[in-house]
Amino acid sequence: MTNSCVVIPCTFMYPSGIRPYRGIHGIWYFGQPYPQLFPPVVFKSRTDVVHESYNGRTKLLGDLHQRNCTLLINNIGTEHSGRYYFRADLGGANMYTFPDFSELKVLEQPNIDVPEEIVSDESLELTCYAPDNCPDMTPEIQWMYTDYLPDPEFSSDYLEESNTAVLSSTLTFTPRPMHNGQLLGCRVYYPNTTLVYERLISLDIKYAPRSVWVNVSSEVMEGSSVMLHCEVDSNPPSKISWMFGDQELLWDTASNVSLSLDDVTPAQEGIYTCVGDNGYGIMNTSLYLAVKYPPREPLVNDSMTVQEGTSLSLHCSTQGSPAPTLTWLKDGELVGTITADELSVLEIVEITPQGDGQYRCLAENEHGRASSSLNITVEYAPVLLEESKCTVVREGVQCVCMATGNPEPTIEFYLPDQNITINETDGRFNFYTHTDGHTSTGMIKLREKGERVNNGGPAVNVHCSIYNTYGRESVLLELQQEKKYMMAVIVGTIGGVAVIAFIIAAVRYVGHNNKKENGNPRQDVVLENPALYYSAVKKDKQNLRKKVGEDGDYQHVGSLAELERQELNYAALEFIGARSREGASGRGDDGSNYTEIKAK
Repeated sequence: MTNSCVVIPCTFMYPSGIRPYRGIHGIWYFGQPYPQLFPPVVFKSRTDVVHESYNGRTKLLGDLHQRNCTLLINNIGTEHSGRYYFRADLGGANMYTFPDFSELKVLEQPNIDVPEEIVSDESLELTCYAPDNCPDMTPEIQWMYTDYLPDPEFSSDYLEESNTAVLSSTLTFTPRPMHNGQLLGCRVYYPNTTLVYERLISLDIKYAPRSVWVNVSSEVMEGSSVMLHCEVDSNPPSKISWMFGDQELLWDTASNVSLSLDDVTPAQEGIYTCVGDNGYGIMNTSLYLAVKYPPREPLVNDSMTVQEGTSLSLHCSTQGSPAPTLTWLKDGELVGTITADELSVLEIVEITPQGDGQYRCLAENEHGRASSSLNITVEYAPVLLEESKCTVVREGVQCVCMATGNPEPTIEFYLPDQNITINETDGRFNFYTHTDGHTSTGMIKLREKGERVNNGGPAVNVHCSIYNTYGRESVLLELQQEKKYMMAVIVGTIGGVAVIAFIIAAVRYVGHNNKKENGNPRQDVVLENPALYYSAVKKDKQNLRKKVGEDGDYQHVGSLAELERQELNYAALEFIGARSREGASGRGDDGSNYTEIKAK
């Protein structure tokens, strides 16, 4: 150790036949054994002339005549480290330079023997060495900063080898990852001196990853960005890998690694795992990344055409996060139940014509909504509607037949009395058809008066036949308005009489006024020309017809609302005091004659 002393043990030999007549002279050289190379002189037995770095520091402890050349060097420094050679001068030509040398190492600090690798949880031995080559001083060794170590053990040893004495102290303990980077020290001191030597080391403890820290599981919106952080505690630093399933997304050898995900899609939802591996062990931690997004456009059945009575299963599937609710709507009205799942099945058992329409599947969650639609067309046999009937009109009888069905039903009229079938190819009976959606309307006009026959049977005998791909039906159309027609005749007759009575009263009033003015006595007015009044009434009726729109015999019917038209009935007119006509004469209560005129 520096500033201490060292003894270099030495013995030499020379031929036994040589007798040193002037005694033996000994010389110590530093670095080189040959004088001609001018090595520094460490010690001379016959003179004190030495190299300045050794002046006053060296002393020969051995007896040269006993062939002992042991040398003492005091107060040594690091500059004195090196090789030392001895030369013996026996007088005359008997000078011997010995090639053997002593290697001197001067230490400023004690040595600590540290294993190349310190592994956590494995027993560790650290040994501190101090040379003990100074006869006047004996070193002592002390370990420093051992209070935090778990159950440390100490042992000492003394070793002499190759002319060197070494004192050692061994520290034994089991390191933990927490001890990595902590300091330990060895102190060497010489009692009763001020000489103290210390050496500190930092523990480099290898340990497998003991913790892997990542973000907590999180939720992000579709299209946003997210940063996933991972930090691994290990020594040496681990290779950190970010894994998504079996796919390695990113890796680096460091203490922490961050994974950036931009414009996140639902496909990136799942488990992300951070793996740390440093050769001493492996550890991983995972997180779940949930990607929230509105429902996708639902997948539904294709539009379809089915026959009445068919059972159907309508499927609706979609994706969304959180899972959307699925609702089935028919023509805007709720049908079925609301399902909180990504699949909904609407069961329709034995569908009816009312099931025809648009079905829409609506998917909703807190982030939005989407829907898809399909159309179901129900085909069914024709059904006769209650609006089908025959009605008495001015021209005769109008028969209407209405039916619904899919495909649209074809309508034909059959007259059994005449054994005639009337359809759209027959133009003799003013046949008219109209289609509105799945409803078909057929109409014909007959010239019958609608009067009952003698046996009380129907005035008209019209059958309506309806048919399409799925069926056929034929029904007898009833005459619905005979009573209404008779009531119209009675009311018309009374109205006509009232009109004629008013005209006669007006004529009499005018005649009476003329008579008074002419001074003629009052006399009854006699209708000399009844045809004049009939003409006037007929003309008035024609004007009335024009007002109600019945100036033609047959008119086109534009819609069902025009099928029932107002009829104008004819009235029987009586003229008082007119001349009688053969086969139509009579007498009134007052004894006057009358004539009945019928306008047809």
